[in-house]
Amino acid sequence: MVRQLVTHVLAEDIGPKWLYWPWVADHYSEISSAFQEHVSLTFWAVLWGLVISLPLGIACARWRWLYVPTIAATSVLFTIPSLALFAFLIPVTGLSRATALIPLVAYTLLILVRNVVIGLAAVPSDVVEAAQGMGYSRTRSLLRVELPLAVPTIMTGVRIATVTTIGLVTITATIGQGGLGQLMFTRGFQIDFRTPVTVATLLVVAFAIAADASLLGVQRLATPWLRKQRV
Repeated sequence: MVRQLVTHVLAEDIGPKWLYWPWVADHYSEISSAFQEHVSLTFWAVLWGLVISLPLGIACARWRWLYVPTIAATSVLFTIPSLALFAFLIPVTGLSRATALIPLVAYTLLILVRNVVIGLAAVPSDVVEAAQGMGYSRTRSLLRVELPLAVPTIMTGVRIATVTTIGLVTITATIGQGGLGQLMFTRGFQIDFRTPVTVATLLVVAFAIAADASLLGVQRLATPWLRKQRV
């Protein structure tokens, strides 16, 4: 298929064109499949990142001595190049979805843990004391008072992590798991055909904007008291 595409691109001289609509129409199912894979990888990476970061951030907020080593560890993970992580993981997990997800999850931890801690630290101490004065246990106070008040800051971290992950997912095309990155590399860069690169780039940007707007809407629904304050 790739050889046929190369032949077609060379014969029709469509490689330099930034957007060749006949190719888009003919490959709609391939584009749709790549986009769905991109969405799936992003969703699971951010979800698992939040599952790990939420209890870790709560622990760091409660026992402050954990914060510095935790942030240091997640910072190191954030700075490791994805290709290096793939090289370490492939002998263990192979060219699999897990190999793609593990680095993506690791890159979300620094953003999410920091925002969980900042959100909990910003809860006024008198509010926590009032909850305890009403007979709330530490766990109930955390679940019913502190975490709800920290939601705006936590959701800001989720939005940043999501948009960041959407961009990073493209690099997983190097192990055959890249969603829209597959269009860029196997259909675009390798044969100097610009249309797949343009289509993938536009979809990544549109996805990032839509995801951020959707998460902002979720944040507003989860914090009705903030809307009342603005009124």
